[in-house]
Amino acid sequence: MRRFERRFAEREQVTTTAFITHRDCQLHDMGSHHPECPQRLTAINDHLIAQGIDAYFVYYDAPLATFEQLLRVHPASHLERIKRAAPEMGVVHLDPDTAMNPHTWQAALRSAGAGCHAVDLVMKGEIENAFCSIRPPGHHCEKATPMGFCFFNNIGVAAMHAIKAHGLERVAIIDFDVHHGNGTEDCFAGDERVLMCSIFQHPFYPYSGTEKPAANMCNVPLAAGSGGEEFRDAVLQVWTPRLKEFKPQMIFISAGFDGHYEDDMGGLKLVEKDYAWATDHLKKLAAEMCDKRIVSMLEGGYVMTSLARSVGAHLRSLADL
Repeated sequence: MRRFERRFAEREQVTTTAFITHRDCQLHDMGSHHPECPQRLTAINDHLIAQGIDAYFVYYDAPLATFEQLLRVHPASHLERIKRAAPEMGVVHLDPDTAMNPHTWQAALRSAGAGCHAVDLVMKGEIENAFCSIRPPGHHCEKATPMGFCFFNNIGVAAMHAIKAHGLERVAIIDFDVHHGNGTEDCFAGDERVLMCSIFQHPFYPYSGTEKPAANMCNVPLAAGSGGEEFRDAVLQVWTPRLKEFKPQMIFISAGFDGHYEDDMGGLKLVEKDYAWATDHLKKLAAEMCDKRIVSMLEGGYVMTSLARSVGAHLRSLADL
């Protein structure tokens, strides 16, 4: 029996986790030496195979997000701007950090579509939770402004799909990227249907999240050098009481792994076990409050080895491996 067939035959766990991605997401390329590179997804895939856990997920291709889905978060002018900017060849910069090649438009649609598909799968009960291994990321994209490597606010589009297409009244967005999810805050500040809980290094790009946040924003800035202890305190002492009070019907995770101590994009000192612990804790809360419904979407993480290990730890927790 071939190796992968034997793994399938021998596994005891019931598959509960969807892994959603698409080859188009690897075609988006902002130029050589850009940290948000196609190799990020390759590193994740290779790690899952090397660790022998790739067989424990149900794989889905990410569909293209529809304009109806995108317009729940972004104005038509934003979609038109991004589409018009897409080059037929070469690379075009929208800002110094954010660029498009001929494949970016399609990749961005796949990334936003992945979250909507994940919501559909979870709401139908086909799986308990999902991880979207996608790029470009999304949490810096504001309602009408692409920035910070992001073109559409993927997590926001998914959250609004849960509200508009499935009738949910309360959803929570958890963001543990090293950078504040300014785009997500811009999209949902003051929206009583959405509670956003985040940690981020401060002061640090994009230099937001601390000045009079809206009541539905639960932001915890962390100083450079903060590690697992500070992260866990934020989760237990700040996030958890707010989540229990809010009682979300689905939990979304903006899963950025650039807070890892090996990632020189930032200055936090998290390690794999911190991401696993946070995921375990969120799973317990989801079991208590929202029928285990979790949709996680990749954001940052720019050192290939630490990104792959951290995603592996996150996925092991999601799938109870």
